[in-house]
Amino acid sequence: ATTGKCFFVTVMGRHAGHLALGIGGAAGATVTVVAEEFPEHHVPIQRLVDVLEGAIVKRLVHGRNHGVALLAEGLLEKLDPQTLGAVERDAYGNVRLEELELARLLKRRVAASLAARGIETRIVAKDLGYELRCAPPGGFDIQYCRSLGYWATCFLLDGGTEALATIQGGRLVPIPFGNVLDPKTGKIRVRYADIHADAYRTLHAYMIRLKREDFERPEQREALARAAKMSEAEFVHRFGYVAGYG
Repeated sequence: ATTGKCFFVTVMGRHAGHLALGIGGAAGATVTVVAEEFPEHHVPIQRLVDVLEGAIVKRLVHGRNHGVALLAEGLLEKLDPQTLGAVERDAYGNVRLEELELARLLKRRVAASLAARGIETRIVAKDLGYELRCAPPGGFDIQYCRSLGYWATCFLLDGGTEALATIQGGRLVPIPFGNVLDPKTGKIRVRYADIHADAYRTLHAYMIRLKREDFERPEQREALARAAKMSEAEFVHRFGYVAGYG
């Protein structure tokens, strides 16, 4: 708030967006974008640009020129290679995802798009990596892990084996390893974030991002278009699809 900057922060989570959503909810981030939002196999880079640019415009309508957007690392796996422009590729022509810096890539495109319409913004790109694990545990972390250890010990002493100890509804629920392993690979199956669950809907309700109701309310649509320095028709044509409108 004191610097008047928007921060684009890439968060660990190569395949699933649980960590990004957890951080976004706990920190009260402006918006959190995870790969699970996009059911299609490939997502054009412009769609992510429009989601973030739309969030910035909506913040401007609220009188704020700052904010934090969290980006799940798994979004890299979703990007359509045909929409990335000049990027480094391997000997087989595949995009080197590890060389792409998601936050910086989106920062350049969003800033350029806003600047083209005379909207001045200052965006900072940041990768939040393993330093995240250096934070001391909070009270919930301590109690939760202590409980897991206790119930795992009880499970073993009672003769149980080959299971993952979980706590559900305040009760120990051991999940057999066979239920969580992929029989084809022998690895743990990825548990993706459920964007239809109440937990996600709660997080989404607090996010400052373009939503369908923004386009359905004429006065809000007009204010957004004015902040974006576009006509209403141009604004709806450019951003309506990110909110499932039109």
